[in-house]
Amino acid sequence: MNIRFYNARILNRDFEILEGELHVKGNRISYIGPQKRQDDLQWESWDREINAERNLLIPGFKNAHTHSAMTFLRSYADDLPLQEWLNKQVFPMEAKLVREDIYHLSKLAILEYLTSGMTANFDMYICPEEMAKAAADCGFRTVLAAPLNDFTSDIRAVEEEYLKFKEYDPLVSYILAFHAEYTTGRKRLEEVARLAEKYKAPVFSHNSETYQEVQQCVARNGATPTAFLDRLGIYEHGGGGYHCVYMSDEDLDIFQRKGLYAVTNPGSNTKLASGIAPVKRMLDMGIRMAIGTDGPASNNCLDMFREMFLVTGLAKLREQDASAVGAKEVLKMAVSGGAHAMGLIECDCLAEGKLADLVMIDLHRPNMQPENNLVKNLVYSGSKENVKLTMVNGKILYENGRFFVGTDPEEIYARANEIMGRCR
Repeated sequence: MNIRFYNARILNRDFEILEGELHVKGNRISYIGPQKRQDDLQWESWDREINAERNLLIPGFKNAHTHSAMTFLRSYADDLPLQEWLNKQVFPMEAKLVREDIYHLSKLAILEYLTSGMTANFDMYICPEEMAKAAADCGFRTVLAAPLNDFTSDIRAVEEEYLKFKEYDPLVSYILAFHAEYTTGRKRLEEVARLAEKYKAPVFSHNSETYQEVQQCVARNGATPTAFLDRLGIYEHGGGGYHCVYMSDEDLDIFQRKGLYAVTNPGSNTKLASGIAPVKRMLDMGIRMAIGTDGPASNNCLDMFREMFLVTGLAKLREQDASAVGAKEVLKMAVSGGAHAMGLIECDCLAEGKLADLVMIDLHRPNMQPENNLVKNLVYSGSKENVKLTMVNGKILYENGRFFVGTDPEEIYARANEIMGRCR
């Protein structure tokens, strides 16, 4: 479709706000600039012309770490320490899922992503093709991360998926990954390193989420997870880690030197009492950073506004410094940082020629007034209520409380409750 947004405010690639209009032709942004006169538009043909009413257009948020299909465990497995939560609640319930369940549960997560202004997710879960189908059917953008571990997959399947999802759908891509050092034995990790070398590919995994995880890795391998994985050659072509809460000086040096991405997940880490990541120190070192929600079983909310506030709020608390990790830096992490970590370079900002993944923020709400600083309003007082419209790949998937994903949301909700009723 060809869509014209006019009378808009636009967050440009320098994260500065300009006034004017933005044009989408097909799935790309064709114009950003000053308001055009009608005479200049007489030869243009539009499917829709949207008066933005001086609301703000921003690039879509990128959820750089999540487990979408875990929506079925929202508010079911709560108030437990991480290892007990995993072993006594999560793993036994997951074992009851059938493949098709992943498809429907992922659709539920996609609806929530859209309401939060997210236009892409970095998803790690069993049966990744079901998430790929859900994303393609809904029109949502997803990057799949291989859920490799010693129990649910093998390296041959990962390589097949890596090749398959390169050609699957324009909205779907795939990055090499494994669950974590503590669920993946050395032999399998060495296979991952060889596969990464074969395809010159980055690798991601859960990393240093809890103090216990790090200490147990040191006891097994004589090194922290980051140092151990680096010695195996996992990071020769980049990648990164999810969580990165307990990072040694050596770990941080490796992330800096190898250009790795640290994906912080403050909502989940807070709820599971895992700890507070050293975000300020990582940023000061120039370590690349992004933000993820983690899964809806541990968060339980797929809300980038809450995550952004927690990133800056917890950093200030950890450092005992109210000036630490400012709003603009956090917004960059949520938008362009996530895009770069996920390999979505064409979706990292609003600029001519970029893919049209964007969000309209309603500024005509009490929490966005007065307009002293719109970027700070987004991070410190913004919420889902401010998301008027979410567009992915040039298509509006959510607008004014309505979804346009090819399925009635009530059907998706009913299916999720049916799945949970069967598994309980």
